[in-house]
This record gives sequence, C-alpha cells and structure tokens, in this order.
Amino acid sequence: MSNPEASPASSNPEEKRQPRQSRLVKAALACQRLGRFDVTLRNVSLTGVGGQGPHILQIGERMTLFLPGHEPMLGTVRWVAGTRFGIQTDREIETMRLRAAHTDQIAAADSMAEFQIIPPPRVDTWRPGLTRATGLPGQFGRKR
Repeated sequence: MSNPEASPASSNPEEKRQPRQSRLVKAALACQRLGRFDVTLRNVSLTGVGGQGPHILQIGERMTLFLPGHEPMLGTVRWVAGTRFGIQTDREIETMRLRAAHTDQIAAADSMAEFQIIPPPRVDTWRPGLTRATGLPGQFGRKR
C-alpha cells in the first residue's frame, strides 16, 4: 500500500521543482553554436533560471550562464517556447548574492544627474508685413 511508484504525486515532475522567485535580471549565455549573447531572466530558483533571449535554444543544449555576482556556471536547456527558455544549472544559484550584485549596479538618480535651469531662448518674433504696436511690447498690428 505504501508503494511510492503507485502514488500519482511522486511521479509529478512539478513537485520536484525548486520554488521560483520572480526577478528581472540581465545576464548572458554562451554556447559553441551561438557564441555569447545577452538575455533577460524573469525567474530564478536555486537550481535554474527562466528567461528570454534573442535566439531559439535547443532542448538539451549545454550553456554557460553568466549571472551578476556569480562565477560562470554550466547548465542544460530544459524547455523552450520560442525565444523563452528554462535552464537547469549544474551548481546552486545564490539568490542573495544575485540581489546584492544587482543593487551594487544601481545608482541613485540624484548621484548621477546634474540639474541646471536653462532660460528659454530669446527669439525675435518680428515678421515682415507686421509692425509693432507702440503701446505694449510684444503686441503686433498690421501695416496700414
């Protein structure tokens, strides 16, 4: 009765998956077929990543993953849907290091920007055929 093979829950591959964290991380992938290219990761777990890139990957393809705050690591493409993909990594991803590396690259807006008030340009608005009225500056009238 306690046969684990008979239990439908034990054969469900979804239960073996690590909990994912929604993240938006810029990373890079490299392989022999495509070279190195930038990708955007949207999900990160201890054992893999999910994201999108400019190329269609192949299931089973071995990739080198370059994550901020991590040494390059090898992984295997597990699923593909167009240019979206899921990669299972050979080593664990330290999500706290990923977060720390990501915040190191973010600079506060006030530390980078210099604000300067620039006055509007002074343009002569006189047009041929119009004369300035004598009473108020900036008032125009027709030539008579």
